[in-house]
Amino acid sequence: MSPRPGDVEARLQRFPKARPPLPPRLQEIYARQYAENRAGESTAASLSQRLEQWMHRQVAADVRDRAKPTLELGAGNLNQLPFEPEGAAYDIVEPFAELYRGSPRLPRVRDVFADIADVPAGRRYDRITSIAALEHICDLPLVLARSAQLLAPGGGFRAAIPSEGGFLWRLGWSLTTGLEFRLRHGLDYGLLMAHEHVNDAAEIEALVRAVFEDVQVRSFGLGRQLSLYRFIEASRPRAEVADAWLRRFGS
Repeated sequence: MSPRPGDVEARLQRFPKARPPLPPRLQEIYARQYAENRAGESTAASLSQRLEQWMHRQVAADVRDRAKPTLELGAGNLNQLPFEPEGAAYDIVEPFAELYRGSPRLPRVRDVFADIADVPAGRRYDRITSIAALEHICDLPLVLARSAQLLAPGGGFRAAIPSEGGFLWRLGWSLTTGLEFRLRHGLDYGLLMAHEHVNDAAEIEALVRAVFEDVQVRSFGLGRQLSLYRFIEASRPRAEVADAWLRRFGS
């Protein structure tokens, strides 16, 4: 069911968002902590990566039989590629080159874009995917609208996200990564999460439903609140909505 126009407009008015600033001590270790989490270098991060395999598998479920032309948003250190078959063009959007630079998986990537706006206007993809990235995007309506434009006829948008805003998600990171972070650094991991996760899961799902006609959602857990992750599968873009968002939020 599509969200009500008034509800969507109330959400749209929050964009583009600005990240809450980090205290100086957190700024000093931010880059290292971000890289450690992506690489699973700490005990808590390693546990998180094992749980996150659910997200990777959900996103890749549609290409078990054959690869399809794909654009991945927020590809990070290319940790989705082991779940994806070879044999079709695979492009990525990732603004932080240090995350994928030197990766042995990089030769599998055809084109790298720092921003989705850099993707050639005439290019089309059977799949646009994202794993644990949409919660980080300050201009999410613009990215979703551009994604809708870049899908080939019959293509699908497939995104896995943490259940940010839900009880179990907060409890989970508080007792693992958050506790480990406080013991190591004496700092509040919640401030880092607020800086990174500018969108919650309900907000992401509502915006996807507004720009796509057919949306299915699955949770890793018991419903929305008692889950760690969600998988959102969307198709049939609403061209008029995407065009309106591009005019409103585009430069």
